[in-house]
Amino acid sequence: MKISTKLFLIATMVSLFFSACMKDTATKQYKLFTPIVEKMVDLKAKIKTVSGTPVVNAGKLFVIGNYIFLSEREKGIHIIDNTNPSNPINKGFIIVPGNTDFIVNGNILYANCYTDLITINITNINNIDILKTIEDIFSDIRFINGYSTTPGNVITGWIVKDTTVNVEIGEGQGIWSNGKYLTNNWSIGTFGGGFNPTATSNSNTVNGKAGSMSRFAMVNNYLYTVSNSTLSSLNIAPNTGLPTVSNKQSIGWNIETIFPFKDKLFIGSQTGMSIYNVSNASHPVYISGFSHARLCDPVIADDNYAYITLHAGTFCQGTQNELNVINIKNITNPILVKQINLQKPQGLSKDGNLLFVCDDDAGIKVFDAMNPENPILKSTIPLMASYDIICYNGLAIVSAKDGIHQYNYSNPNQIVKLSKFGY
Repeated sequence: MKISTKLFLIATMVSLFFSACMKDTATKQYKLFTPIVEKMVDLKAKIKTVSGTPVVNAGKLFVIGNYIFLSEREKGIHIIDNTNPSNPINKGFIIVPGNTDFIVNGNILYANCYTDLITINITNINNIDILKTIEDIFSDIRFINGYSTTPGNVITGWIVKDTTVNVEIGEGQGIWSNGKYLTNNWSIGTFGGGFNPTATSNSNTVNGKAGSMSRFAMVNNYLYTVSNSTLSSLNIAPNTGLPTVSNKQSIGWNIETIFPFKDKLFIGSQTGMSIYNVSNASHPVYISGFSHARLCDPVIADDNYAYITLHAGTFCQGTQNELNVINIKNITNPILVKQINLQKPQGLSKDGNLLFVCDDDAGIKVFDAMNPENPILKSTIPLMASYDIICYNGLAIVSAKDGIHQYNYSNPNQIVKLSKFGY
């Protein structure tokens, strides 16, 4: 398919005039989306560190030592010195075009640049060094809304134009348009493109903590990544930190998140949770799964329970917005034991008996999960557009649309806001 000659059509208004005949003329008004295609080699040439920039569209979190790494969606990664959580300091911004996911291990940053995995030495933040590139490992990104590009090229945006066309449509019939069947009553889901991060980390994982929205996880010397349909296992060389792909396997569709716990990977998709064993690190083995309606689905877990948030809206279908608690004592037979209705839950994190859930504009819900099968709502932290969260040692670090908010919950009955980092 040649991108330059194909237009992606999304109808915004349909006006049909029927007569007694089988065919008639229909006038349709469309928005035409023409993809902007760029070369990966040109995009990767832009990777560099610049002075700290404002947070405009905060994404996923990773915490290691006294540093917070925060994604600026599809732009790059903020680096924040959090030695004093009451006064976080902006240390710099790594420009990584198309970045949505990353993980840090020691002084090595692994990040996606659209379709490619980039390995970066960040020992000197102001003079980073790209050590290795694995090309096209996230090839899903080359396929967006029925369009595809050749390896080495990606869609980075769209040119939008309104137009009106006349078509003939028989009663009860429809037309084909760019691989989609349009009937007299039709719609296409919300347009969206790009590459779609917990309980605290355990001793087998990287010496840092990722948020529950992450698509990257590290266990011992293996990096695991998920794309829309693929789980990739990468062996990390112990001395250099350089990754090598050991295995790629198809694990379904609409995969969203990955969470490591001991020798297990808990993978969230729009249709359920899957559990994989990584005792054989290079070849994860499917153990079991839990299915739900088609909804967005991050997941965290411990030895006995998994916690899943489900939300509708955007590209997610279904109508439920809830927290699910899954009993995984028998790892081969996960059982739903509790459902709690929420507004639009997303990221979540657990520290001891406290469970924190980002509930979008409804704030951060704090549950007492001493009895995991019946979490009790203790309090709500007011915060708009909360998205991702990491909790440990009495400190909650929250990614919201306008930046990072931090809270001290060492006294769960009196949670104190420490700071906001953003504009």
